[in-house]
Amino acid sequence: MIISRRLQLELGIAGAIVALDQATKALVRSRFELHDSLEIIPGLFNLTRVHNYGAAFGLMNAADFPFKTVVLSIVATVALLALTVYASTLPVEQLLARVGLALIVGGAAGNLIDRLTAGYVVDFVDVYWRNWHFWAFNVADAAITVGVAFMILDLLDVRTRRVPRTV
Repeated sequence: MIISRRLQLELGIAGAIVALDQATKALVRSRFELHDSLEIIPGLFNLTRVHNYGAAFGLMNAADFPFKTVVLSIVATVALLALTVYASTLPVEQLLARVGLALIVGGAAGNLIDRLTAGYVVDFVDVYWRNWHFWAFNVADAAITVGVAFMILDLLDVRTRRVPRTV
């Protein structure tokens, strides 16, 4: 099967995100114990190993119910498949949306690998200001966030385009 150039770009981006995400998580696992922290930029940024047993931004992290990891993994898998199918329907002209979806798919796949292999997702980027901490995140989460931003930008551009009038 020959993969089109359009699909090569998307698969390349998604694959690169998965590889970078898994490599950084492996590095964190090898160098940090749970809750170990290394200050990078004082007062702003630490590397801190945490485990997310919930969904995005720690939602449902504290919730405890039977087969939680299995349920979250199934939901993530279905979402990943739905995004992949949707991505295949986008026209070639919607480059920003296609790149955004590739980032989202790569990030979702990276986090799903963690959930399936360890039962949790490793997060380690700790951004804070004084006593306020943003949710810890990882490369996959960052890719998903940027991908969603690209999708929104694409959507806004589509709504502002004007169809040329024919005289």
